[in-house]
Amino acid sequence: MLRRIVFIAGLLLLATAVMSQADARRRSQINPIPFSHEPCSVLDHRPCTPYYCSVFNHGPCIPEIDYPYGENLQLTIQTVPAKDDEEKYKRPDHDLDTIGDLFAELRSCWSPPAADVAREGMQMSVRFSFKRSGEMIGPPRMTFATAGVPADTRETYLKAINASLDACIPLKFTNGLGGALAGRPIAIRYVDNRELNKAQDKP
Repeated sequence: MLRRIVFIAGLLLLATAVMSQADARRRSQINPIPFSHEPCSVLDHRPCTPYYCSVFNHGPCIPEIDYPYGENLQLTIQTVPAKDDEEKYKRPDHDLDTIGDLFAELRSCWSPPAADVAREGMQMSVRFSFKRSGEMIGPPRMTFATAGVPADTRETYLKAINASLDACIPLKFTNGLGGALAGRPIAIRYVDNRELNKAQDKP
């Protein structure tokens, strides 16, 4: 009788263990929609993306490389910065070590066209990349210009952008920033927000 009770109890424990393992496997299935950006936590008992890799995980995992910087760096430079942003337009007095340093350097380099050939509200975007040494990989490529602007105005602003960048290059990157930025596209949108009409009306 005692043997029978022990045998039945053993069967119940085995069945419980099998069911727990099956339930754990169901919970550890990979998300069928990769990179859905569900919250991740060390306390989670199920996979999450973009990061899910663990030495305690018996199944596959989907790691996503955590690049220190975005694939595409975007920056807007205004000819007349807002008062709250004036500090961001000051040139750093040290080698560029962060994205903030890079953006501040690029902002401080901007020299807009003279008022008599400029256009109020003009916007132009360019795209380029840096080498590890701080030099550009080829000239900037225009990707956007304000619609309806004459070709000579676009040419004037593109020349001003090229001249402004040439005056600052090569940039002085630290080894870490230079290695991280090398070859990554940088998109800059220049906005001429000067009140040119009022300036021209002054005697």
